[in-house]
Amino acid sequence: MTDSRRITIALAWGAACHGAFAIGVGLMIYHLFFGLSRSWGAVPWPWAALANLALLAQFPLAHSLLLTGKGRKILALLGPDERLATTNYALIASLQLALLFAFWTPSGILLWQAQGTLFWVMCTAYAAAWGYLGLAILQGGLQLQSGMLGWLAMARGRTPQFPDMPTHGLYRLTRQPIYLGFALTLWTMPTYTPDQLALAIFWTAYCVLAPLHKEKRFAKIHGDRFRAYQKRVPYWLPLPRKAPHDGETPAQ
Repeated sequence: MTDSRRITIALAWGAACHGAFAIGVGLMIYHLFFGLSRSWGAVPWPWAALANLALLAQFPLAHSLLLTGKGRKILALLGPDERLATTNYALIASLQLALLFAFWTPSGILLWQAQGTLFWVMCTAYAAAWGYLGLAILQGGLQLQSGMLGWLAMARGRTPQFPDMPTHGLYRLTRQPIYLGFALTLWTMPTYTPDQLALAIFWTAYCVLAPLHKEKRFAKIHGDRFRAYQKRVPYWLPLPRKAPHDGETPAQ
């Protein structure tokens, strides 16, 4: 493959990845704000319940599967260069979000709608949740989380260099700020519906349980350093941290 062709493919993959990311996250922000009451799915009930359940399950199932050893091999094969694996992962996740939020069939039932001052309080909380999630992604390694790592390495003709284990910023308060931030976006909108509640309950459970697999992988990669970090910093909720034992240094 010539350099010009390699760079062109890498840039095209990057554009597709980030374009899908913008669409997927944009749809999520919009439709969650209205409690999934304005989504565009039109499956007749009661079949809509099965269709919604399939949409609900496809994201966590594929998201977790692709992080396994076999899943990472699949990602490396999806494209003209194995360096695009991380880009493929972000691209697929973005398309999954877009699929769910665009084609969810609303129940048409409104449980609660914030009014007056409370509406603006909830809007502020919703914006803050997204801000927290964005900061967690930034501090966790923007290139890796956004899919930039793969296509940028390919464009430069290099091997992707994965970032070090994050222990700064929000990662000094909780080991899983991205999952916590994702969960917060599911509960802070000013409109509550059965649709939103189903999504929030199912995906919050995923956000609590899924990082356990990630932590096993980190323990294997970083060894005692990660286990010391586990002792200092809470798993999920940013509760007061334990004081480091003798010989341990605080997270940087």
